[in-house]
Amino acid sequence: MAGMQVIVTKCDEHGNIDLADLRANAEKYKDNLACLMVTYPSTHGVFEEAIQEICSMIHEFGGQVYMDGANMNAQVGLTSPAMIGADVCHLNLHKTFCIPHGGGGPGMGPICVASHLVPFLPHHAVVSFSNSKETAVSAAPWGSASILTISYAYIAMMGGEGLTNATKMAILNANYIKKRLEGHYNALYAGKNGTCAHEFIADCRDFKAQGVEVADMAKRLMDYGFHAPTVSFPVAGTLMIEPTESEDRAELDRFCEALIAIREEIREIEAGKAEKGNNVIVNAPHTALMVTASNWEKPYSREKAAYPLPYLRVGKYFPAVAKIDNAYGDRNLVCACIPVEEYASEEAVA
Repeated sequence: MAGMQVIVTKCDEHGNIDLADLRANAEKYKDNLACLMVTYPSTHGVFEEAIQEICSMIHEFGGQVYMDGANMNAQVGLTSPAMIGADVCHLNLHKTFCIPHGGGGPGMGPICVASHLVPFLPHHAVVSFSNSKETAVSAAPWGSASILTISYAYIAMMGGEGLTNATKMAILNANYIKKRLEGHYNALYAGKNGTCAHEFIADCRDFKAQGVEVADMAKRLMDYGFHAPTVSFPVAGTLMIEPTESEDRAELDRFCEALIAIREEIREIEAGKAEKGNNVIVNAPHTALMVTASNWEKPYSREKAAYPLPYLRVGKYFPAVAKIDNAYGDRNLVCACIPVEEYASEEAVA
């Protein structure tokens, strides 16, 4: 990575950075230590309680701290990269600052630095805004103006109090879901008080024994009207649940009821009431064409497939496509472009 050697730091059983291992590596590589890259709160959904000690340790051995700003949704108004001791961070505008997340964009990530690194920020050949001699790394000096105006308007309308409340609600919503799912799903990591940050990891790995993969659960969620949370990241076989501040209590409850209902469907497999390998989860999602077809040979009812909970009768979303083979699709890419010969024939006609 940029000519540097990456040293992986261990985590303890609670998902926190192993301080002893970090210190040992920092001391071992102190002559060449460039920086530590850390996500705060961690990608495990936990506030690293020793984050200030971690940053101080890196500074002690001559390094800088690069903070991944992906989880600013749990920081704004309550803490800050400067408060924990970071030297550099990027701020993902998606989620935290009102830009859509996923689907390939749009993306923006302003880079923020502490004052001692300002002289190293890049200059621009066309727009003069710095005395730095560093060359630009982006064609546009301030990134995409069309995206930045959305975040600017959001920040201006929310104000400091509004942004702080959004952070509090994001944390509250994640902990509300975590609490409601207790007894059905195990949260992989939590802080010492049993709480999480703005996200948590629901462990689904034990369900493989019943022939149910986390990807099957994600597709079954479509039958319940939900796009699945992040699947198999940062831990394979899990769901990373990150509600943000955007959803109201009723929507959070519907989501929890859907996940609990799916867990009950897995319990039916465990109890032998549903057939392993041919059940409502592994066959999901169910399209409108499937459930209205004259021929129905599934070992469960059409109602169970399409309307497993009462709220779906009020507003039902039917997926347009039934289950696909993910692995086959990944390994057998299909070009959507027309053959080159067709371009030649168009020129001949013209």
